[in-house]
Amino acid sequence: MFLDWLFGKKNKELGQVVHYFDKLGVAVVILKGALKVGDRIKIIRNGHEFIDTVASMQIDRQEIKSAASGQEVAIKISEPVKAGAIVMRA
Repeated sequence: MFLDWLFGKKNKELGQVVHYFDKLGVAVVILKGALKVGDRIKIIRNGHEFIDTVASMQIDRQEIKSAASGQEVAIKISEPVKAGAIVMRA
């Protein structure tokens, strides 16, 4: 994938934000790779990017420690994002 080439394998694309709950500070992400609590992620959209650590993650309002490719997860993040933002491994 182009982003793998551009950013290197360390910054592999993990998924894409499909919704953001602004009052909760939670992004809903469809995963393209495995993710676990404690992983560092980079979120990129329209030239704005930031790095965060996955502090908590849920599926259907149930706390989970890890998730696999294809799952839709809710992740607590520190900055607001918009749908379409790319989530990468930092």
